[in-house]
Amino acid sequence: MRTTELLDVNPPYLFPEYAASIKRSPTQQLVTLPDEWFHRLAGPAFGRIPLGPADNDLLHQHAGRPLGERILLNGRVLDSDGRGVPATLVEIWQANASGAYVDGANPEFMPLDPNFTGAGRALTDNDGRFTFRTIKPAPYPGELGSFYRPAHIHVSLFGPHLSHRLITQCYWEGDPLIVHDAIAMSVPDPKARERLLVRLNPELCEPGGVDSAIAYDWTIVLRGPNATPMENP
Repeated sequence: MRTTELLDVNPPYLFPEYAASIKRSPTQQLVTLPDEWFHRLAGPAFGRIPLGPADNDLLHQHAGRPLGERILLNGRVLDSDGRGVPATLVEIWQANASGAYVDGANPEFMPLDPNFTGAGRALTDNDGRFTFRTIKPAPYPGELGSFYRPAHIHVSLFGPHLSHRLITQCYWEGDPLIVHDAIAMSVPDPKARERLLVRLNPELCEPGGVDSAIAYDWTIVLRGPNATPMENP
C-alpha cells in the first residue's frame, strides 16, 4: 500500500493520458499475499547466472563496438536519512542509439544494433554507489500516449528481501520531450519529476580515445520526502 508520504510522489495506477494504464490499473481491491517464504527469502537474488564484474559494462558485451554516444551513468542509492544503501542489486534495460529494444515485443520501428543488447546490472558498494558504462538511448515513437518517448533508461532495484523490488526510469536534464511524455508526466509533483533526471558531471567525463564517455550523475532516494518516484511503490 502507498503511504501518505508517497502519495504526491509516485504516479497513480490509472493515468488516462498514458493509455496502457487504462488496462493495467486494478479495478478491484488489491490482494495482500500471505507472509510466506517468498517475502522472507533473503536477497538480492541474482538468478542462475552469478553477478560478474563486467555486468555493468554494456559497451563490451559483443565482439564489435555499439553505435551511439558513450556515457557513464554514475548513481547512488540513499535511504531517507541520506545514507548510502549497500548490496542493492541495480538492473537497467534500455533502447539502443536508434531507439530499438532487443525484445520480441519491440514494434521494430528502428533498427537493432548487433553489438548492443541494452541490459546490465551492478551491486551498490558500501556507500550505495553504482556505475554503468553504456550508450545514451535514443527517443522513439510512442504508441501509448506520447508522440515520442524521451531518452530514458529503465531501472530496477532489489533490496534486502526478494519481494523488495522497485522500478523507475531516469531521463536527461533539459530534454524537451519530457513534458510531452505521458509516462513522465504521470508523476504529479514537478519537484518529484526533477528527481528522475540525470545531470552532466564534467569532472568525471572521459574525453579522447576509443572509450571516451560523457558522465552523468543520478541519485535514487528510496524513502522520505525526497523519494525518487517509482512505478510500483
